Amino acid sequence: MPPIRVLLVDDHEMVLHGVSAMLSRFPDRVQVIGTASELPCAVRAVTDDRPDIVLCDVRLRRASGLDVCKAIRDVDARAKVVFLTVYDDEQYLYQALRAGAAGYLLKRLDAHELVRHLENVSLGEVVIDPSLAGRIATSAAHLQKGEFWPGARLGLTQRESEVLALLVGGLSNKAIAARLVVSDDTVKSHLRGLYRKLQVRDRGGAVATALREGLFH
Repeated sequence: MPPIRVLLVDDHEMVLHGVSAMLSRFPDRVQVIGTASELPCAVRAVTDDRPDIVLCDVRLRRASGLDVCKAIRDVDARAKVVFLTVYDDEQYLYQALRAGAAGYLLKRLDAHELVRHLENVSLGEVVIDPSLAGRIATSAAHLQKGEFWPGARLGLTQRESEVLALLVGGLSNKAIAARLVVSDDTVKSHLRGLYRKLQVRDRGGAVATALREGLFH
């Protein structure tokens, strides 16, 4: 088989160079045909060069990778977009699959694993990073047994739901950190995640959403 032709989309030049260098070690299996850092350039490259796979980050400076995926598939419904990202987040994964992505991988992969995943995508498979796949399988098992946490249907992780419950209970960041035996920075990180998933800007918005959705009684 000829090498898989790959277009790289990332807004960090260092990442583009790094992934290109990784893949260049397998010239008989993968060929990087171009790079792009913004949505218009990515769409133009897909239109002009018709890559076999577009390897894209989830978040870019001026657009999300999800927007890039949708725009590319509007141009070519057969296009295969694989996300390569640092965001170890089930909600991003679900959004990526809804956008039509053919894969969601984390940047912790080594070169051999990445090439193998790209080859599987070229054969028609949907690939998911093993660490995320394991968590999704566990979540599915809990769902089947009727065991799940408040907020799961809104995309919150179990820990984010715990933080939100304490937020609804009126606890400060410091008190939440003490209750969960984590650092203040960890609590802030969880808050940023749940704010984004609930599409709110602050504690008040998060509490209002939790009460409106009946997450805690």
